[in-house]
Amino acid sequence: MDENSTNYINDDILYKLAELFKVFGDPTRVRILYALTMQELCVQDIADKLSMTHSAISHQLRVLKQMELVKFRRDGKTIYYSLADDHVKTIMAQGLEHVCE
Repeated sequence: MDENSTNYINDDILYKLAELFKVFGDPTRVRILYALTMQELCVQDIADKLSMTHSAISHQLRVLKQMELVKFRRDGKTIYYSLADDHVKTIMAQGLEHVCE
């Protein structure tokens, strides 16, 4: 995107972008997203990996679902979560690359 292209993006879109970046400002949500870059996981698996409660993970997954960063599928009574699409994986990969330089 070049410097002049922001002239064509309305404020609503820029607000949504700012809201998206706010989601990445929470370490727990970033840890969840990172775990999901590796594989699809249920809430209990995420809670175990992050040494957190089921309730805390569920709360953060709700935020991630609302922002369309994760998707889920049901298998019987178990719900499995994964990254919503390749964009999320790219954001995570590029962010990691940036901070590891």
